Amino acid sequence: MQQAALAWCAGGLFTLAGAQGVAQVGGSAPDRPVGPPQRSVAEWLVRLQQAAQLPSYMGTFVVSSASGAMSSSRIWHVCEGDVQMERVEALTGVPRSTFRRNESVVTFLPEARVAKLDQREAGGVFPNLLSVGHDFPTADFYAAREVGHGRVAGFDADIVVLTPRDAWRFGYRIWSEMRTGMVVKTQTLDSRGRVLEQAAFSELQLNAPVQADKLRQMMSDTEGYRVVKSERVQTTAEAEGWRLKAPVPGFQSRNCYRRPLSKSTSVVQWIFTDGLATVSLFMEPFDPQRHDREGASAMGATHALVRRWPDGAGPWWVSAVGEVPAATLQAFVQGLERRP
Repeated sequence: MQQAALAWCAGGLFTLAGAQGVAQVGGSAPDRPVGPPQRSVAEWLVRLQQAAQLPSYMGTFVVSSASGAMSSSRIWHVCEGDVQMERVEALTGVPRSTFRRNESVVTFLPEARVAKLDQREAGGVFPNLLSVGHDFPTADFYAAREVGHGRVAGFDADIVVLTPRDAWRFGYRIWSEMRTGMVVKTQTLDSRGRVLEQAAFSELQLNAPVQADKLRQMMSDTEGYRVVKSERVQTTAEAEGWRLKAPVPGFQSRNCYRRPLSKSTSVVQWIFTDGLATVSLFMEPFDPQRHDREGASAMGATHALVRRWPDGAGPWWVSAVGEVPAATLQAFVQGLERRP
């Protein structure tokens, strides 16, 4: 589950150095207001959103959960006009290099000699925290409070806490580099203020000599690799026979896709977001050979719920995944309804 927070290279996110350090995964910065004036939540969201357009940077970041799981990556980023190019090199786990040009993504798996082509969802991933370009009512469901200053990877940062106004979402503590506003560290907080997961740069260079042409050339060099193109097809939940009879407050439908699982079976992915948190619902026909265990699980801030979903025309297998409380996933699944 942590791949979602680590980077968009998983299809969609999410370091421990800096002011807090690895040993303080379960700790917190002092939440005390500092000097007026305070920015509103809308002003903070705009500042963090605009910082995603920095000309260039490169650095190393690590994602860690309270359960002890940890992943690290090296990232190169450059922005030229409306074009953003990135390279993310996994430093832990299976060797993997992911390149992005705007929403086009190519992931190289050198051990398997496979290059996967896909499209990512815009925004919502560290260090681009927000769902850029979408009009979500984020400010209606979070309150912002500046609580101090800190240093991350050698950069001075403002610390802001985004507190949810209800129990359907987690809170966030964000370190925003003072000069540019760039998100250099995030912590996901539960309802008691405990850190579930954090991600931050351990080393960062702004205005780094990153060349877009070089990244573009590396991204297109698939010689010696078997190229696998994502077969997802954009659709709508209504067209696939699904709807939510009871929407979860603050979450809006962002996209819906259908992906083939075999020649005769496909899975529908329905994506929701409130501008910060994202939930995916996966619906596929029930298969007793593959679907043998219902239940819930959690890793860091990411929760998952898997359930057999009854239907008169035949049962379905529904999976809900997101960086939200378990009760939020339950509300999504319970709100699902098949259209006749």
